[in-house]
Amino acid sequence: MTGPGPDVFTFGETMVALRGGPLRQGGTMEVSVEGAESNVAIGLARLGHSVRWAGAVGEDEAGELVLRTLRAEGVDVSGASLDEGGAPTGLMLAEPRPPELGRVRSRAGSAGSAGSRLKACSVERAFTAARPKVLHLTGITPALSRSARSAATVALRLAAEHSALVCLDVSFRAGLWDGEEAAAVLREWAPSVDVLIAWDGELPLCLPPGGPADPAGQARELTALGVGEVVVKLGAAGATAYAEDGSAVHAPARAVDAVDAVGTVGAGDAFVAGYLSGLLDGLTAAGRLDRAVTAGAFAAASPGDWEGAPTRAELGLPPAPATTPAP
Repeated sequence: MTGPGPDVFTFGETMVALRGGPLRQGGTMEVSVEGAESNVAIGLARLGHSVRWAGAVGEDEAGELVLRTLRAEGVDVSGASLDEGGAPTGLMLAEPRPPELGRVRSRAGSAGSAGSRLKACSVERAFTAARPKVLHLTGITPALSRSARSAATVALRLAAEHSALVCLDVSFRAGLWDGEEAAAVLREWAPSVDVLIAWDGELPLCLPPGGPADPAGQARELTALGVGEVVVKLGAAGATAYAEDGSAVHAPARAVDAVDAVGTVGAGDAFVAGYLSGLLDGLTAAGRLDRAVTAGAFAAASPGDWEGAPTRAELGLPPAPATTPAP
């Protein structure tokens, strides 16, 4: 992982988030921003890494808020683009609900938002100027539109040409595309991925049908296809990392009290940021997992999607004991 540019390059849709409510009763809403890739970018920046985010926003007040927030968190947004066609920055409405009801999330304008109209040429310019060590992608961006999917495909090609490591967080969103369409894209991408991060139920989307039913077997199949490392998030059960050589390391989750359903949403993105941070710092698989579950715990214990992400100085929790799963 060498190169003169930032540690990590990423892009995707970041929206203005209105949290609170209930809206139908005229409840008070707090304004923030939200996007899986920008959550990871902020998490990495707080841990001391250089990150460039190159999503698209509208030429509006909401877009200014997105860029201002990311700049304030130390994320380089010089590669971001303004939509030339007047499309607005996306809006997300989020209402905390009891755990048994989950969280009500409504995306307004995503189908025609500036973020969904991200162009491949914009990403190519930003990537080429950056020449990062790591490209971070999610399965959300290719689900937004054909142009956003093309931008991600171009980024994968550029990563190969510039010897950048590729991290993919599957992040399947059923509200954006169906499993069949997602599988067609993710299975094509898998051989180009160095680090694949997913919930255990998402792994089959990256594999041909009819494969193993257990995460360990699925991870073996993925490494056989060319994936360098498979990291499986298991929620309250922690996470397991599977390497190309067949070895596996497990770390238990940190025990924290989630503030509410809102606080858990960004925990997965904080986990990714922690894992990539450990990778950039040259930690062992056990060290990477420990940093990932620690970062995820910080996010889960705080309201918002990224607000609770830890700084490097806050990582001093005693390490979680890593274990080797039984075969």
